[in-house]
Amino acid sequence: MPAPKNSIRRSLLVTSAIVLSTALTAPAAFAAPSPSAGSSSKPSAGSSADSSATASADPSKTPSKKPKDSKNSKGSKAAPPAKMSTVGGALLGRAGTQVNLASGVPVLPKGLSARSWIVADAESGEVLAAHNAHWQLAPASTLKMLFADTLLPKWPSSTEHEVEPSDLAGIGSGSSMVGIKEDETYTVHDLWLGVFLRSGNDAVRVLAAMNGGVENTVAEMNEHAEELQALDTVVVSPDGYDAEGQVSSAYDLTLIARSGLQKKDFREYASTVRADFPGETRKNKKGKKVRESFEIQNTNRLLSGDYDIPVYQGIAGVKNGNTTEAGATFTGVAEQDGRVLLVTVMNPEKKEGNQVYKETAKLFDWGFEAAGKVDPVGELVPPRSAAQAGARPGGAGASPGEAGGTGEGALGAADGRPVASAAAGGGAGGVGTALAVTGGVLVLLAGGAFLVNRRWPLPDLVRRRPRP
Repeated sequence: MPAPKNSIRRSLLVTSAIVLSTALTAPAAFAAPSPSAGSSSKPSAGSSADSSATASADPSKTPSKKPKDSKNSKGSKAAPPAKMSTVGGALLGRAGTQVNLASGVPVLPKGLSARSWIVADAESGEVLAAHNAHWQLAPASTLKMLFADTLLPKWPSSTEHEVEPSDLAGIGSGSSMVGIKEDETYTVHDLWLGVFLRSGNDAVRVLAAMNGGVENTVAEMNEHAEELQALDTVVVSPDGYDAEGQVSSAYDLTLIARSGLQKKDFREYASTVRADFPGETRKNKKGKKVRESFEIQNTNRLLSGDYDIPVYQGIAGVKNGNTTEAGATFTGVAEQDGRVLLVTVMNPEKKEGNQVYKETAKLFDWGFEAAGKVDPVGELVPPRSAAQAGARPGGAGASPGEAGGTGEGALGAADGRPVASAAAGGGAGGVGTALAVTGGVLVLLAGGAFLVNRRWPLPDLVRRRPRP
């Protein structure tokens, strides 16, 4: 591209960014709908109008509050703290529902019972609406997104590992399992399919053992959470199994998902509906050792469907979870008409079947209708390293093509069939969330928090196999 066009393009980007940054930091109309119009989860008295949440919206100046335990998440009548983290914006630190219901903006769906939820644009990072976004709650297996985002770069997918008995030590009672057997050999690709599709704590433990053990893995996950500015998150168990003091938040889980979706292999595993998984080696009738495989299906019901819930149009992951402490949790990403949204829902109080997916689908529907009409109530902040790189002189000049990854889609599933979003003959499927976090694409402008980014259009995510 000739130099004059480059200069003009960059000037337009910076100018529009400054204008939008000013708009984002201007006073916003605040609305906290009543339970009949929004959520049925009730904050503590007066907390939704708490004006004392005056901590800086600059995440670098917001202290990380690591709780000693997760007692604030227990009990059906538990209420969110009146003051929470303000990472991403002051409104996100308030208890209750935060949304700007201006003229033309659709009202929030009725029947929302989750203790915490968030709707965000995956590409711009704008938070369209949120409810107790920074409430530190038990995350369940949604924490596996952080596990994957931390460890995926460690090994090529073809790496093989023979499972030792010690690899499977310490798995919690009642854990979800994919069916890994001692003394059998698995590829890293197999193990990640076990993590994403079956939420296998056995697969997590084997990968953690390959990474130097659970203690080392937990330390790396906590360090990565700090890098992502997921400051509500405290990891104790790498698989998300209930553990004293282990917490995250809807805001943090959304940040983590957004980071993971920059990785092509993360997108592959998160969008795979079904795959073949290696079974146990046995002797056949002729005395010859054989090893057959069995099919595993994704437990994300918006991706695979269920008896009372259809596959959601445009869904492409990410991760679900359910434990005694956490209840049901879910973070999903979906694309419709070129717009990509992330929704996280934590612990619906309604205990009907698949309630977490039903509330997520309602919030997706609202988000796609409201996008472009509603003023954001906050933003998803960039990782520390990306913010620092963008703040340095010349940070805004990096080529979008230098972003981490090529923007190509996912590989095929383990059995050679395409993943849910892939065309049958190629590797151009998968989820291509548009906001890169390396190479200077993510730029933090001086004096503002608006992020200049490049869109990576998603492939056809609407075509899905019939649900089982």
